[in-house]
Amino acid sequence: MSIADYILTEFKERMHLGDDEDENLRRILSASNNSLIRICGDYDINTDEEFKELVFERSRYVYNDALEFFNTNFLNQINSLSVSKALEEIQLEGDTDAAV
Repeated sequence: MSIADYILTEFKERMHLGDDEDENLRRILSASNNSLIRICGDYDINTDEEFKELVFERSRYVYNDALEFFNTNFLNQINSLSVSKALEEIQLEGDTDAAV
C-alpha cells in the first residue's frame, strides 16, 4: 500500500521533521502499516484513527532505532485492535450464515 501524502505530512508534523527525509519516512510508514495489518487485521490507515495512531507510534520507534521496545510498550493497543477485528469478522460470518 502506498502512503498518501497527507499521512506523510501528518507524521512529519507530529515528529517535527522537514522534507529532506520523505522517501525514508514513506518506507518506514509503509513497513509499519504492513506489519500492523499482519498482526492486527485488515485496518485502513486512511480511515481508522486508532490504527493510524499505532502505525505512527511504530514508525516513531523505527525512526528512533528503538523498534525492539514497540511491541512491549504497545501490547495492549495491538491486542485490542486484533480482538476487535476478530470479533468483527466473526460477526460478519454470522450475518452471512444467517442470510443463507
